[in-house]
Amino acid sequence: MRIPAIAIFDVGKTNKKLFLFDEQYQIVYEKTARFTETIDEDGDPCENLDSLRLSVFDSLRDISQHKDFEVRAINFSTYGASFVYIDENGQPLTPLYNYLKAFPELLRNDFYTRYGGDTVLAHETASPVLGSLNSGLQLYRLQQEQPEIFSKVNYALHLPQYMSYLLTGIASTDLTSVGCHTHLWNFREGRYHRWVEQEGILSKLAPLRRSDEVFQASFPGSQLPVGVGLHDSSAALIPYLVSFEEPFVLLSTGTWSISLNPFNHDPLTTEELQQDCLCYLSYKGSPVKASRLFAGYEYEQEVKRIAEHFHQHPARYRSMVYDHELALRLKDCGWAPAIAGERDLSVFENDTEAYHQWMIDLVQRQYQSTQLVLGNTGARRVFVDGGFSKNAVFMNLLAAAFPGMEVYAASMAQATAAGAALAIHDHWNQRSLPNDLIRLNYYAAPRVQAGKS
Repeated sequence: MRIPAIAIFDVGKTNKKLFLFDEQYQIVYEKTARFTETIDEDGDPCENLDSLRLSVFDSLRDISQHKDFEVRAINFSTYGASFVYIDENGQPLTPLYNYLKAFPELLRNDFYTRYGGDTVLAHETASPVLGSLNSGLQLYRLQQEQPEIFSKVNYALHLPQYMSYLLTGIASTDLTSVGCHTHLWNFREGRYHRWVEQEGILSKLAPLRRSDEVFQASFPGSQLPVGVGLHDSSAALIPYLVSFEEPFVLLSTGTWSISLNPFNHDPLTTEELQQDCLCYLSYKGSPVKASRLFAGYEYEQEVKRIAEHFHQHPARYRSMVYDHELALRLKDCGWAPAIAGERDLSVFENDTEAYHQWMIDLVQRQYQSTQLVLGNTGARRVFVDGGFSKNAVFMNLLAAAFPGMEVYAASMAQATAAGAALAIHDHWNQRSLPNDLIRLNYYAAPRVQAGKS
């Protein structure tokens, strides 16, 4: 008997993955691909759309013929801030421009001057000014710099919705993509920002759809329900939202450590925006206040520096045991938190001491970042997923930083892909949601109060 499953395409900047989840949301199949990037007309690197499109159809053909699985639905989670501009025949008109592409300064100044300045627009759209990462500005740039191509655009689709369009032929706009630092959405008014209509952008955006909507696949031999696709950060939050009713904060760690509070609906303050806070939209359409810290990247840089200084292998620190007494002694030094590369490593007796001090520095800054989104929401639990959830030193220090809260290392295989599957649960899965989606490991607060200085 074949296993009923849902197929999820999880598209990151580097790895493109296909997962099959069974009805208990266990991964029963996984396939990873990496594509060579291409370049746009300016010579900047960008996603190879042709490779991505062909990979989707090839993968679907393979799994549809697999003797062990019965695929009942399909959905997508991808990185955000990237548009595919399609003509009336559904063909892409431009490369998939990279969200790291430099944005022209003159065009930037002209745009913000028209609409009240950086601060006003940042408040209204709940996002710092981030250049091309504000994907609405990519549309504005296309209109200003390539008006002939802009006039041929039938729809501008964020990447998750383009992938859904490939299978259904139905153009959609999803709230999780629109609400991802795009400058398109007015969070105060709960609708598109006025500039979107005034600049003639609104007509290029497909109808808004709910994140739990599905459409019938239109490719030969299939009538499967296909989801509209989700932005990856919002998708990763879904397993927690369906598993826990009491207020919580999710600290999602990787290259960036992102603190997500889906229970904080207060408007962003100027101070919060200046400290890299923003809002997302959840898959239900409500605001999610978030703060960011470049913690994962900094961690890798500093660990490499410590390892080189003390002639150790960097892998040693992945399983380093937390030394509570050492942490207490270092904390008593009263040093202000440092960034990567800032401390003089020669003051430490050994690499264990240097590493613990580095983690104290990092957790103090993480505490400050997470505090920005806590608000008066009554949240009493912090769930940590990703790389730092497996780091005993980090987790113990974080528990010390939040002595009034319960701190957990959360473990769920591929939360982003699972979130995209859960979003359309009712369209393919006849079973109730499992109550053991997420495994939790509790960290009690030790006496050291890292993060309170």
